[in-house]
Amino acid sequence: MAWRCSGRTNMELISNLTKHGIITTDRVADAMCLVDRANFVQKRFQAYEDAPQSIDHGATISAPHMHAHALENMLPFLHPGATVLDVGSGSGYLCAALHHLVSPSEPGAPQGKVVGIDHIPELVERSKSNLITDGLGPALDEGRILLVTGDGRQGYPDTGPYDAIHVGAASERLPETLINQLKAPGIMFIPVGTYNQAIWQIEKDAMGKVTKQELMGVMVSVNYYPRAFDPIQFYDLTLGH
Repeated sequence: MAWRCSGRTNMELISNLTKHGIITTDRVADAMCLVDRANFVQKRFQAYEDAPQSIDHGATISAPHMHAHALENMLPFLHPGATVLDVGSGSGYLCAALHHLVSPSEPGAPQGKVVGIDHIPELVERSKSNLITDGLGPALDEGRILLVTGDGRQGYPDTGPYDAIHVGAASERLPETLINQLKAPGIMFIPVGTYNQAIWQIEKDAMGKVTKQELMGVMVSVNYYPRAFDPIQFYDLTLGH
């Protein structure tokens, strides 16, 4: 289904993701409409294809349908004022979408914080430029978006705990360090596995009880490389069959 969602414009891409039931809420649709994917890819003429794309340094920006799934899954925890961690933040695209969800522009709305961490310094610097191009320079200046270079295995405890954690780097097992940085309540969206991967939802309730649920299988690309985790790998995430 996902390959049918490509569009000629950002709006058409979001419309197609909605038409095929991948985006199911107005909040996610509105947030993704506010982020022009062309500002986060290397080949602008392919910006609105529903497929992963290279962003150099052996890294990719995930397919739009995977970003949509992540946002929809975490949405109950992405309230205005929430604090969110994006591990393996790459191009900065998802940080931008998360920002619009937790720091809405309506007057008087609570303002949240999005922290992106990636272990490739060049990507962190480029992601800052991408966000500025997409109109989010003030959010960077004011600290509502923070992009850092670091070891994603350790999360980023300085600004935790987090209402939601998104992980784009596949882990061989569920990382307890990140689970410990979730608020109670809080949620994590993470691919787990090596050659056979699945997306897992990790939810911590108000009492601190952790529940784990496998959401969907994913297919992986043939190019494996370390990213936010080592020796764990990051993959092009596409829905499995």
